[in-house]
Amino acid sequence: MPGTKTLDLHENLMGRMARTLGADLDEAELRGDLAPEERGEMLNCCTGCSDPGGCKHWLDTHETAEAAPDFCRNGARLGELSRS
Repeated sequence: MPGTKTLDLHENLMGRMARTLGADLDEAELRGDLAPEERGEMLNCCTGCSDPGGCKHWLDTHETAEAAPDFCRNGARLGELSRS
């Protein structure tokens, strides 16, 4: 299991990616479009990213975006949530 520092880093990156794509994860949970367990699974998936520095750089250079970069392990799901 990833440590607290790793989880915090990836929770921040995943939240930033969601906002950049126009997805509100808290609102999605409240609407029932995202189960808390799925959100946790998404975070665990994010911790397996091989390039969090590249993710941070991409986020630093994109205020908004239509789609996540190809390397984002949660890009497809975040895209779905941004359209719901």
